[in-house]
Amino acid sequence: MSKIPAGVGPKYPQVIALVGATGDLARRRLLPGLFHLSSSGFIPGCRIIGVSLDELTPDAFRELVRAALREHATRKVSDEAWSVFAGNLDYVSLSAGTGALKAAFERAEKSFAGAETRRLHYLSVPPSAALSAVRMLGEGGLVERARIVMEKPFGVDLKSAVELNARLHEVFEEQQIFRIDHFLGKEPAQNILAFRFANGLFEPIWNRNFIDHVQIDVPETLDIGKRAAFYETIGAYRDMVVTHLFQILAFMAMEPPTALEPVSITEEKNKVFRSMLPVKPSDVVRGQFSGYRQEPGVDPESETETFIALKCSIDNWRWAGVPFYLRTGKRLAEGQRIISIAFREPPRSMFPPDSGVGAQGPDHLTFDLADASKMSLSFYGKRPGPGMRLDKLSLQFAMHDTGLAGEVLEAYERLVLDAMRGDHTLFTSAEGIERLWEVSTPLLEAPPPVRPYAPGSWGPNAIHQLIAPHTWRLPFERAWRKPNATGN
Repeated sequence: MSKIPAGVGPKYPQVIALVGATGDLARRRLLPGLFHLSSSGFIPGCRIIGVSLDELTPDAFRELVRAALREHATRKVSDEAWSVFAGNLDYVSLSAGTGALKAAFERAEKSFAGAETRRLHYLSVPPSAALSAVRMLGEGGLVERARIVMEKPFGVDLKSAVELNARLHEVFEEQQIFRIDHFLGKEPAQNILAFRFANGLFEPIWNRNFIDHVQIDVPETLDIGKRAAFYETIGAYRDMVVTHLFQILAFMAMEPPTALEPVSITEEKNKVFRSMLPVKPSDVVRGQFSGYRQEPGVDPESETETFIALKCSIDNWRWAGVPFYLRTGKRLAEGQRIISIAFREPPRSMFPPDSGVGAQGPDHLTFDLADASKMSLSFYGKRPGPGMRLDKLSLQFAMHDTGLAGEVLEAYERLVLDAMRGDHTLFTSAEGIERLWEVSTPLLEAPPPVRPYAPGSWGPNAIHQLIAPHTWRLPFERAWRKPNATGN
């Protein structure tokens, strides 16, 4: 086991209530993540109390956790590590009531022999069940020394977001609340901050004078799966844009924070949100893949979008006049997560018309936000040989090139660890989420009609008019190079 750097983990042992402990997210991500954090020494000590509607004994819950690790853990689970972890698991059914949960916390805290502890409540439950869980925690006196992690969506419009935050604040202070966005927990998303503010090469050109437009593109090949009933009430915009893509946009567009501290970074993100202009319905393309209305649980005349593409603007000194294009959807041609920054082209060209300059578009800086972090910078270079023919070339970097890819924490692991430490850097504030719903109001009140698109395509044809005279960066004309490969 590698030595964990000082200050990476929380100072105190943690007692964790995982509400929704038998659900899909808990089994796939949270339980394997907590096992890794605990067994690798990131946490000085922890006890995990599973909470759900299922009537299970603690031993039956341990069997469920063991099966989840066997199926979903991405790292080896030794018998010795499992034995230690299993001894730290407990379970309380919601039907047992608030008293049983409080008693489980008391048992867990006493097991640390008087050491000071902290509580973490992770609500891995649908939004409709979140407030009842919050009330239960309040009634059980489990708010003191506690932090609470909330899953999206954080409301479905401005009114519901304001109401949700008001209800939360009746029980928890804002500094105790961590609204989670797993996109921001990914190593590549945080690398944007390092790339922007640590490099003298790029920081001076990160503005409207040098950048022509920006694309944030997160197509998915996935179907809606078993989420039809939930998805019908949410759609792609509420599910992905407000909670994920706008958060990535803030990292891309924010001003330099005064310090690499949560308060400073949150404030700069909120400044971006305050500067965003309301989303115009005329700048939005909504789509629905053919066959969606035949999915079980879907209205045969559904107008829910499974695809969304939009243009938005940030009305401040740095970004005035620079369009930001966002796209995401289900059943698309590829699963990708990229930010692509298109630089302005030179005002004049000295090269002859047949040189190839301009034939392949502007220079791009591209961040791949997938787990296997990559960056690419494209540019024109001379083709070897006589004459002046230019080709588009690229410099590429991959996380694997560093030899440190094995040290990367998965997104949920990092975010849970940050919540334990009280670090809000990668989380959304009440002010920020309410502002995003505010700029979304014109679209939500007058959405354009959904347009059909074929599964396996890139969305409705109208997306090309939306971005004209530019073109969508995806699909790439050239593939990412494999780690340590040569050539273009």
